[in-house]
Amino acid sequence: MTATPKPCPFCTLPDSRIVEENEHAILILDGFPVSPGHSLVIPKRHVASFFEITDIERAALFKLLDRAKDLVSNVHQPDGYNIGINDGAAAGQTVPHLHIHLIPRYDGDLVDPRGGVRWVIPDKADYWTQR
Repeated sequence: MTATPKPCPFCTLPDSRIVEENEHAILILDGFPVSPGHSLVIPKRHVASFFEITDIERAALFKLLDRAKDLVSNVHQPDGYNIGINDGAAAGQTVPHLHIHLIPRYDGDLVDPRGGVRWVIPDKADYWTQR
């Protein structure tokens, strides 16, 4: 017996989840946010990798990323941002549909935020004390 593949959660989002959109991309709030305002920018076309999108899609994604930053800034006034893409299973991608994370950061949300996205490989993140 063959299991029926699960539908892509980003291809089947209800319209009520969409904060903004343009011709090639949508902006939503993350369903499992790591901080207030955590947002996702997603291409409308089902594509797994950032490296498979067209120049037009890339521009549309970045335009919505800028818009997401403006919306989050107005509502939450974060002190910084992490912007990330998990591209491929080895990089931690769990939904095989490209999405860009905009993660607002707040003073004090971590004792020491130095290294930011470098912490995806913890043994290599803290380069400033490993000299």
